[in-house]
Amino acid sequence: MKTVFWHGLGQRADDWKGTIRLSSCEDADCPELFSLEGDNSTYTQLLNRLEKRYEDTAEPFRICGLSLGGILALDYTIRHTDKVSSLVLIGVQYKVPTLLIDFQNLLFRCMPGKAFENTGLSKQDMIKLAHSMRSLDFSQQLSQITCPAAVVCGEKDTANRKAAERLKEKLPQAKLHIIPGAGHEVNTCAPEAVAAILNM
Repeated sequence: MKTVFWHGLGQRADDWKGTIRLSSCEDADCPELFSLEGDNSTYTQLLNRLEKRYEDTAEPFRICGLSLGGILALDYTIRHTDKVSSLVLIGVQYKVPTLLIDFQNLLFRCMPGKAFENTGLSKQDMIKLAHSMRSLDFSQQLSQITCPAAVVCGEKDTANRKAAERLKEKLPQAKLHIIPGAGHEVNTCAPEAVAAILNM
């Protein structure tokens, strides 16, 4: 079974290396979300690129997504329930907190352009992408997700802990995993924990 790994905002595909190495995934696909062919500086454009990437995939696959990658995983699964066999959702908000996005963009505007060099996006595109996510809310569509799901959150990820607990309640088939000592980027600070969940 194919497992696809979608990273978070400010991350790169390499941030999944440890998880993939420690897991038993024989068929892994880990795209650079911000290096996909064409413009992907808005959320909709990015989702469209992912839909195109997997449109010819015959067998259902598992998605493991962190933060932005997890939001994309929720949205993709709602739109393509027949293509997704299971989900691993790490540090995910199913209803994007507008105030948090606005504060994040305020910080982005204060940062020098060179701070974004390793993200795959320019400063302007990073702000544009974050702004395009302000109205995302999957609360009413979560019931359409019927595949097994693991909801994962780092113990120290206070910004996403409550959302993880609520998401688990809204997905009755989901299991909640709180990773001791881990922060938001569980794939880099505790890859062995993510690998263990994937290997279950």
